[in-house]
Amino acid sequence: MNYLDALENESIYIIREAYNQIKDIALLWSIGKDSTTLLWLIRKAFYGNIPFPIVHIDTGYKFKEIYQYRDIYAKKWRLNLIVYKNELAIEKGVCPEKGKLECCTELKTNALREIVDKNNYKALYLGIRRDEHGIRAKERYFSVRNKDFVWNYKGQAPELWGQYRTQTIKGEHIRVHPLLGWTELDIWKYIYREQIPIVDLYLAKEGKRYRSIGCETCCQPINSEACTVEKIIEELKTTKISERSGRAQDKEKDYMMQKLRTLGYM
Repeated sequence: MNYLDALENESIYIIREAYNQIKDIALLWSIGKDSTTLLWLIRKAFYGNIPFPIVHIDTGYKFKEIYQYRDIYAKKWRLNLIVYKNELAIEKGVCPEKGKLECCTELKTNALREIVDKNNYKALYLGIRRDEHGIRAKERYFSVRNKDFVWNYKGQAPELWGQYRTQTIKGEHIRVHPLLGWTELDIWKYIYREQIPIVDLYLAKEGKRYRSIGCETCCQPINSEACTVEKIIEELKTTKISERSGRAQDKEKDYMMQKLRTLGYM
């Protein structure tokens, strides 16, 4: 068994353990490389028949390629897809131009809060990794958010010998992170091995590609000639550029990201 097999096995164990212990659960699918890899693993864990909803929090500012990919593969993979927007915030004119912190809080975090409350989810799968951002390195595989959606990153339970916290009190929910121990390079090697379809924004065109995708207003491409997954893998072996360097910097600074995540941001 190679290390990709070991990562896959660990992630599938966490996926099944979460569902076994917490039935009211859903996957947050951003349609990026990580959450799509997680979706692929979940499909494997349940032999192609996912027994819970797939939630896409739609800000209205995603790349058109993301929407196209979502609609194609939600149908192809027979997903129970829930698309949710914070319509009230949108009606009030919340947008990136008026401040990215408020925009992320209203259109992502508060939209997520609404769908969690509406559907009474006790847990959510997320495709985050420790190496992606310094603040995410503080996470656990099973991470509790309280009734106010607040993450107490200083008071998390230890995770020893494969034992995870799966019990909550009223109003709490758990974020489950099966990819926490993966790296960006691991993700791309797994995508290559499994031949997972991806949004083509990740592939270079005319010397530019996106290394991280989300809202179009908050993402910038990097210089790159990596026009295939194999070339992305080779590029990542030598690059010194941060994975999220193309994201809006006013929300990527450590303090700002920690504040966002403490409030419930993905």
